[in-house]
Amino acid sequence: MTRGESVRYLLSLLGDIRGSNFGLERMERLMARLGHPQRSFQIVHVAGTNGKGSTAAFIESGLRASGKTTGLYTSPHLARFNERLRINGAEVSDTGFAAALEEVRAANEWLVEREGRQAHPTFFESMTAVAFCGFRNAQVDWGIVEVGLGGRLDATNVVNPALAVITPIELDHERFLGKDKASIAAEKAGILKPGARVVVAPQRPEAWAVIEERAKQLGVEVIRIGHHWQAEGLSERRGCYRFEARKSRDGFTVGGAGESPAGSPAGSTLESTAESTLGKAIEIAVPLAGEHQVWNALTAAASLDALGVPPAAISAGIEQTEWPGRLERLPDRPEILLDAAHNPAGARALANFLTKHERGRRIHLIYGAARDKAIDEVASSLFPCADRVFLTRSAVARSASPQTLLAITDHHHEHISLSRNVDEAIEQARAEASAEDLIVVTGSIFLVGEARELLLAVGV
Repeated sequence: MTRGESVRYLLSLLGDIRGSNFGLERMERLMARLGHPQRSFQIVHVAGTNGKGSTAAFIESGLRASGKTTGLYTSPHLARFNERLRINGAEVSDTGFAAALEEVRAANEWLVEREGRQAHPTFFESMTAVAFCGFRNAQVDWGIVEVGLGGRLDATNVVNPALAVITPIELDHERFLGKDKASIAAEKAGILKPGARVVVAPQRPEAWAVIEERAKQLGVEVIRIGHHWQAEGLSERRGCYRFEARKSRDGFTVGGAGESPAGSPAGSTLESTAESTLGKAIEIAVPLAGEHQVWNALTAAASLDALGVPPAAISAGIEQTEWPGRLERLPDRPEILLDAAHNPAGARALANFLTKHERGRRIHLIYGAARDKAIDEVASSLFPCADRVFLTRSAVARSASPQTLLAITDHHHEHISLSRNVDEAIEQARAEASAEDLIVVTGSIFLVGEARELLLAVGV
């Protein structure tokens, strides 16, 4: 199977997200047919609403810095399907991607032959299986696996992780996960498994109560960021932060009296929370911009410490992390900032960054979104930061048209223009901007990906 054939096959599986597709039965049958590739390496499973991709990338880089062979599975991609699978920090090769997909395609067809069309795995189930097969083929030591949607019924939840991680929980995908943070937290907490610790980023009280109760039910050891770990000595340069990560106390077990959890996965390298790092500072230089990345990096540092990664590797790994499309600056005149702020929490983080670090600059905002997103709420945070707004769309079918975006958001700004695509929007923004202004491309990750590919192709 060539890469072109691989992409066409995956695209043939795409469709609208439907609640009826949720469940682990198809995925479990697919894993059995493939020989359970997810059991061939140790796993860190990462769920949350915002920051889970960045946190997963930090953890992967830290494990790699400690000498481990790593696989990183995230979604969606910016420009290429290959981005979803990274082996030792690099996109999986076209050959490796096609080989893994060929395994999955054969298994899919076998299932359909025996059980009928309804047994055919979905796009995301197939993509997740490709990641697991790709990691097995590459003989990785660790797979860092980002949840796609929710957690409890997500296709990735067939894993038995050595460590679970939950990043901040906010409202998103309410149609599938619930209308309030407690309901969404219950879905995210579905990744907790007996015998595996969980690192939990700062949460709103209603979300934390749900996670805490689930941890107690399972006897799961909880490492709570902001309580067991703190960031101290914060400093900042151009929106990127440095700090000291400090573990304040031992004895993290929620379900017991501080003992290590029983039943850890075979071959796990998990160590008890070691006295060697208790009270000592780990120097962290965060390469990704934004105050919210401090929490993501601290969550990753705590996760790496729980996995027995030495402090020097934690520091080096986090500092070397690359995660494009998240407050990413492209040096141009005018400068261009790319950020996939696709939900209200992401929009507030971007607005906070622009207010704090770009005060005094004229901002030209290019925005596009999928039809099912909280467009009005996102616009209420972002549009007041801009001097001019350009509404556009990505090439993805679920994208809202510029006209639809205008009908929803026109009360948030007086100066809004419509553009047919991101290429035209960038051209219009450049025509109106001075060399000292800032162009911000945001909203859908696919829009950001198209802009990034376009700008890098022309040497920006």
